[in-house]
Amino acid sequence: MRQLRQLEVPHYGPQIEQRRRSPAGRVRTSYVPLFTNYVFLCGGEEQRYQAICTGCVQKAAEIREVVELVEDLNQISDLIDIGAPLSVEGRLVPGQPVRVKNGSFAGFEGVVIRRDQETRLLVSVRFMDQGVSVKLDDCQLEPIGAAPKAQDWDKTEV
Repeated sequence: MRQLRQLEVPHYGPQIEQRRRSPAGRVRTSYVPLFTNYVFLCGGEEQRYQAICTGCVQKAAEIREVVELVEDLNQISDLIDIGAPLSVEGRLVPGQPVRVKNGSFAGFEGVVIRRDQETRLLVSVRFMDQGVSVKLDDCQLEPIGAAPKAQDWDKTEV
């Protein structure tokens, strides 16, 4: 990202604060990429060429659903700005689409996933099958759209 900044190639690489305690007991704060190995470029062929020429970018994929990607990244950015404790979710789990009704996350949309007895709202970046999740209570969520249907099983007589 430093090289892209020097080349003045518009980009976005979401980073989150990470705090660790050193062996001496001091708390160290660093900023780490939210999505390892991903940087989002804004530009055309020339900017992609410049990015690949840095030697730091191996692949630059063209995004066809630009509006959806920008919406997803704006939600991720808003969650980072709020200071929500985020967990990266590498695999998207199909589930009920929801909207947060109240609290500091009111208006956010995503998919509910459950893990270790807690309800988490998954805010995904659709084109890369990754996202972040934040812990919420069921009462904060309202369903939007239709609930997913159970898989139809083969009905065979024995």
